[in-house]
Amino acid sequence: MAWADRLRGEKPLIGVVHLPPLPGSPRYGGDMGEVLERALSDAEAYYSAGITWIILENYGDRPYQVRAGPATVAGMAVAVREVRRALPDAVLGVNMLRNSGPEALAVAHAAGAQFVRVNALAEVMEAPEGLLEPVGREVAMLRRLLGAQELGVFADVKVKHASPLGSRSLEEVARDAVARGGADAVIVSGPRTGEPPSPEEVSRAYSCGAPVLIGSGVTVSNLRTFWKLADGFIVGTYLKKDGVTTNPVDPVRVKRLVEEYVKLKGE
Repeated sequence: MAWADRLRGEKPLIGVVHLPPLPGSPRYGGDMGEVLERALSDAEAYYSAGITWIILENYGDRPYQVRAGPATVAGMAVAVREVRRALPDAVLGVNMLRNSGPEALAVAHAAGAQFVRVNALAEVMEAPEGLLEPVGREVAMLRRLLGAQELGVFADVKVKHASPLGSRSLEEVARDAVARGGADAVIVSGPRTGEPPSPEEVSRAYSCGAPVLIGSGVTVSNLRTFWKLADGFIVGTYLKKDGVTTNPVDPVRVKRLVEEYVKLKGE
């Protein structure tokens, strides 16, 4: 099944596992076992509550490299593989900050994930880490080299925590991400982690002709607002204890969101 059909058919909730600092990060604590314990705990909390799509992200690695180094890639691969072993039926994704799309694709292929999120696939963005330059060609070449055409590529458009250097509209960037960058879906997020995009921005992204996902700021209070506008929802901060991104997953918040999701899906 093509990713467009799958996303539009399932309209998934995708829970984010914000990993603690990995090897290669200035904040890494030296114990990979602790990283894996947290990854498994958060992933299992999502899965047991009904969120079966899960994406792992090296959120704790701040300040990020524009492209992740070998130690970080190795750490991410181990974390994704451990989650895959624990949850063999989960749909797993990989996001490697700040713009390590090819590295994320390699990890996904080696560790058994099904999709990646890429922050700047077909546009140049100015970010705190420096310039995020397009990696669409590298991702496409690596996907071909690995024989991994089935791996989904979900591309941010005008990604959060960054500003575009060009003057192309959101519609143009979304179309280019798909037609010229090879994205299977595009992601629209708010300006910062935990902040939602405007409904208008989500609607405008549909000019690309591919599925549109919301990449930040979804809560139990606004899920209904975005329900008919998007083909999926990447949710992290709201589902953490006290709504703090770096805290563990809160089963009570997950339960609330899943209940609202199931209710909307049944209407």
